[in-house]
Formats: sequence, structure tokens, C-alpha cells
Amino acid sequence: QVQLVESGGGLVQAGGSLRLSCAASGNFLHIDVSRWYRQAPGKERDLVAAITTDGDTSYVDDVKGRFTISSDNAKNTVYLQMKNLKPEDTAVYYCNIDASRYSGSIYNYWGQGTQVTVSS
Repeated sequence: QVQLVESGGGLVQAGGSLRLSCAASGNFLHIDVSRWYRQAPGKERDLVAAITTDGDTSYVDDVKGRFTISSDNAKNTVYLQMKNLKPEDTAVYYCNIDASRYSGSIYNYWGQGTQVTVSS
């Protein structure tokens, strides 16, 4: 069993900042890739940012320069620092990881989601 616990969501005015955290715990060896997705009402869940164990990062175009994904491998925690937030960033944000189990297999896990609301 692997659990992902997200925190840091909330209500913020446009131009403000929030920092999301996602802590992983349970029966796994290490995290290979961590991702943040978001899903706005009536829309599909979309990838926002990703980071590998080596620290390589990638972002969707409309968050580049505003969002920063980072991780603390010792704490099995991934972060999403969001700055200059816009109303269109309003969504439920989900943490997602690829974790290696002791068996050598890699499994994908989802967090429960945290609401981010940006007011204009």
C-alpha cells in the first residue's frame, strides 16, 4: 500500500502564491517520477509539471515561469510552488507518482486532490 497526502491548496487572489505538498508513504523502494495534474470543472485532468529522481523537470506551457516543481527524496515529498496565479489556474490539483516496489515492479499512484481557487 502506498498513500499520497496532499496539502497546501486554498483560496488566493489573482497574482498570489500557493505551495502544494504531496507526501508519499507506504511500501515502496523509491519514487521514480512525480507529477502534478489539475482538473478544472467540466474539463479533463491535465498534466501540469513533472520531476524525475535526477531532478529533471518539465512543465506545460501555460505555467512555465510561474510554477516550480521540486522534490525532497529523503522525505518522499514533492512540491509545487505556484506564483502569479491566475483565475484560470483554478482546479483540483492531484499528485501522481511512479514508485518502484521491492519486487522491482513500478506502480502508479494518485493523491486525493487539493482544491486551488484563484479569485479575480
